[in-house]
Amino acid sequence: MDLKDSDPQAEEQILNLVNQSRREAGAPPLTLDYGLSQAARAHARAMLEARQLSHQLDGEPSLPQRLAIATQLQLDEEAENVAVDFGPEQGHQHLMQSPPHRANLLNPAYNVVGLGVVRSGDRLYIVQDFGHSLPEYSATELKERIAGAVVQRRHDSSRPELQRRDLLIADEVACSMAQADKMGTAAVHKLAERFTVVTYASMHPETLPNSAVRVLSTREAHAFSIGACYSRSATYPMGMYWVVLSLE
Repeated sequence: MDLKDSDPQAEEQILNLVNQSRREAGAPPLTLDYGLSQAARAHARAMLEARQLSHQLDGEPSLPQRLAIATQLQLDEEAENVAVDFGPEQGHQHLMQSPPHRANLLNPAYNVVGLGVVRSGDRLYIVQDFGHSLPEYSATELKERIAGAVVQRRHDSSRPELQRRDLLIADEVACSMAQADKMGTAAVHKLAERFTVVTYASMHPETLPNSAVRVLSTREAHAFSIGACYSRSATYPMGMYWVVLSLE
């Protein structure tokens, strides 16, 4: 075996040990993701070459950036464990004895994991990349969820129900924010000349921000429009939904 080769058998053993510990703790099992495992293996190789344990070696991207390069999963949480040990069982045992590593291993919010194990002599460089993977929505499903939140907010505020009338340019405006990696684009400013506009970016776009809650609770209006665009950017390497709400 080449020094830089991963050890699939050790990775499988660690996955089984992790899920056994999670089962005993009442946490759901983790699903192994190929992309996350590629990221974990690359980091394990980098640690071996540097002979150093680190979550970000010199010149290496941050964890969110490394995961974004390797997987198309939409993650709203991520974490990483790294270790050097003599075998899968010893590595798992030692990580479980460390409070922060144990917390990652047993975190019930995580549902996916990537495992990378690289052998160097009698030692294993171990990387565990955890994440919470969100369901992927079609554009129609996404807007329906946001619209449902708008309707609920108006109801809770005892305000008249709004007619939904999506503007033809709404998605284009939302995507202008995604492309610019900021809210205040020229397209947004132009739209704001005609409508009351609220913009936000979130991995949970159906959870309205305070700015939208205030407007929907107090503003007199008769119709609303939703524009939405999913994109990855320098600020949000794991991706984000960019949303523009327009009231008239």
